[in-house]
Amino acid sequence: MDQDSHCTAERKLLEAGNRITAFSTTSPSDEEQNQAKAEIPCQMRKENLEKDDLQDSNASLSPNSSMTTKELQEYWRNEKRQCRQVKLLFEIPSTRIVEHHLAKYVMYKIIILQTGSFDSNKSVIERRYSDFEKLHRNLQEEFSEEMEDLTFPKKTLTGNFTEEIINERKLAFKDYLRLLYSMKYIRRSKKFIDFLTRPELQEAYGCLRGGQYTKALEILSEVVGLQERLTRGNPVSIVPTLCAIVVCHKDLDNPASAFEYGEKALSRLQVHTSHRYYIPLLETMVTLAYELEKDFLSLQEKMEAWKAKKDPVRVFTLKELAVREYVQ
Repeated sequence: MDQDSHCTAERKLLEAGNRITAFSTTSPSDEEQNQAKAEIPCQMRKENLEKDDLQDSNASLSPNSSMTTKELQEYWRNEKRQCRQVKLLFEIPSTRIVEHHLAKYVMYKIIILQTGSFDSNKSVIERRYSDFEKLHRNLQEEFSEEMEDLTFPKKTLTGNFTEEIINERKLAFKDYLRLLYSMKYIRRSKKFIDFLTRPELQEAYGCLRGGQYTKALEILSEVVGLQERLTRGNPVSIVPTLCAIVVCHKDLDNPASAFEYGEKALSRLQVHTSHRYYIPLLETMVTLAYELEKDFLSLQEKMEAWKAKKDPVRVFTLKELAVREYVQ
């Protein structure tokens, strides 16, 4: 090998050594690489959860939305409030024994409290053992894997009305509700929400159909707060209840209160204009706005714009829709 060839070989060898040194000093270690790989799926899971929490509110928001700037600002303010973390606590402080004809059972008083700095409102409902039993059976059908480690107090042949058994069940049902609520998919499920709200809603709508608007309004006003806290990820779900309150106030000749609750319902439907309550609610709001000497033209324009885009279909009035809810 001549001298030039020898120098060239040495130079190449030296450059290769420098590249190896540079690579070893800048490349992450195996441990760092593994840590980075582990962080990626964790981040993806976190992002997916956040997307899942917001998909109901964002799915229908179109860049071609006809909402005004003010309406968009109000919409996103509502969405931010909906996305705040809210936790509920369940307490069962007392019971009462009910004797009705040939039946005798224990009613458990359940107090539902909201934690955090949002409000100090509480909801009070009553449920009996058979209600809890039905909930447990229904949830097992849909969430068998999540429910497999949950224990449920069994029935006893005797002693169901003794103080000892009742106190044991009070504690057991409190823990049972706490555990159910701790599981995201269960606390968002219709079966769990129905357990906490459906009996009261059925009673309220029964009063509404019977023309007992004051009694219906009293119950609906109590349950709507709980319903809202339970369905923060899906604000549209309480629209029927808000609209039922509108109907009650309107028939009780309280147009200002009816309009107030109508605005709350309408704000939840700004990006859900295909909802069955949208046009009946708009029609009612136009009437109320005219009566209260408020801006009814903008509401009327929205209604006419919607009707111009849709095929003519039979549209029920707001009251007709309300009386059809919870009909068994």
